[in-house]
Amino acid sequence: MRWSEIPRGAKAYILYHTLISPGLIVWILFPLYLMETGYSILEVGAFFTAVNLASIPLTYLFGRAFNRWDIKRGLIAIDVLDGVAYVLYGLAKGAIAPVLLFTGRTIEKLSMMLYPLYRAYEQIIYPEDKYEEIFAWHLRLPEMSQALTFPVMGYVLGYVYPGPESYRWAFMLFGLFSAFTVAYIQLFLPAVGREERLTPEGFTFKAGDFRLFLAVEALLTLAWALAPEIVLINYIAFTLKKTVFEVTLVAVASSLASILGTYASERVPKERGFQAMALGMFLNALYAFLMALAPPLWAVLVVHALGDFGNTFWFPFYRAWMFRLIPKEKASEFHAAISSYRKVIGIVAPIVAGFLASIHATLPYAVSFGLFLLAGVMFQWLARKGIYSGTAS
Repeated sequence: MRWSEIPRGAKAYILYHTLISPGLIVWILFPLYLMETGYSILEVGAFFTAVNLASIPLTYLFGRAFNRWDIKRGLIAIDVLDGVAYVLYGLAKGAIAPVLLFTGRTIEKLSMMLYPLYRAYEQIIYPEDKYEEIFAWHLRLPEMSQALTFPVMGYVLGYVYPGPESYRWAFMLFGLFSAFTVAYIQLFLPAVGREERLTPEGFTFKAGDFRLFLAVEALLTLAWALAPEIVLINYIAFTLKKTVFEVTLVAVASSLASILGTYASERVPKERGFQAMALGMFLNALYAFLMALAPPLWAVLVVHALGDFGNTFWFPFYRAWMFRLIPKEKASEFHAAISSYRKVIGIVAPIVAGFLASIHATLPYAVSFGLFLLAGVMFQWLARKGIYSGTAS
C-alpha cells in the first residue's frame, strides 16, 4: 500500500506517532535514572508493581466512559498527563526526589490507563479492509524516527553529558514538548464521537473466538512482562558495564529490523495471517532463548533485531484479528477491558522479573522463551482450525 493511498486522517495519526516516537527514550532513561541514583533492579521492579495496582479498575471505567465521548479528547489527556509526569521527573532532586518520582510515575500511569484509546481510535479511523497494510505504515514511520534520533540522544546522554543530571534535563524537555503534540492533535486529528463508530452491518460478536484471543493475550502478556525494558537496561548497564548510548544502539538495531519486518509482512497474503503470527512467535521465542544465554553486546544487538523483526512481522495481522472481533461502537470499552485484563495478569510481573534478574540477569528471558513457544503453537493450531478473518470453527 502506497502512502498516498492512506486516508488523510489516518496519515495525520501516523505522523503524530512519528513525532512522539523519540520521546519513548524516557522509558529507557527513567529506570536507568532510578538505578543510577541508588535503586536496585529488585527495588525498581517493586516500584513499578506498586504503582500498577490502582490502574486496573480505572482503566476499564475510563474506556467505558469514552464510548460516549470523543476519543480525541482522551488522546489530548494522554499527552497532557505525560508532559506533567516528565516535568516532575526532571524536578526530582534532593530530599523530595522520591516523592516527585512516585507522583510523576502515578500521573504517567493515569496516562497509561488511557492508552487503550489509541487502539480504539485506530480501529475506527483506519479502513477495516486495509488494517494490515496501514499497520505496516503505522509501525514503519515511528521506527524510522527512533532509528534517526535515538543514537544521537544516546551518545549525548551516554558520553557527552552522562549521568542523572542530564537525564533530568531530558525529562523536562520532553515534558514541555507535550504542549506541541497537544496542539497537533487538536488541529490535525479527526474527531471520533459516537456517530463515527458505527459497527458495519453483518457484524456478529463471536464469544468463542474472543475467548481464544484472550488466551493468546494471556501468554503474550506474561512473556513480555517477565522480560521488560528494565531487565535489558540492567543487563547492559550493570552486567556489561555500558552506558545509555549502548542501550539506544539496541533500540536502533531493533528499529531497523522492525522496518524490514513491516515490508516483509506486506508480502504475506491476508488469509495466511495465523501462519505469519506463528512464525513471529517462534522468532520471539528464539530471541528470548538467546538472551537467556547472557550474550555479549554485539550479540544483544543481533538478537534484539531478530526479535523485533518477528514482532513487526506478526503485529499487523494480530492487531487486525483483534479489531475484527470487536464491535466499533464499544471499541473504547473493549480495548480498555483488554488492557485491564493484561494488568491483572501482569500485576506482579515487574517484581517477579526483578526477582528473577536479581538471581541471574537473563533468567526472565528463559521463562519468556517457553511462553512465546506456546503462543506459536497456538497460532499454528488456529491456522489449521479457523479462518484468519476472526471466525474459528
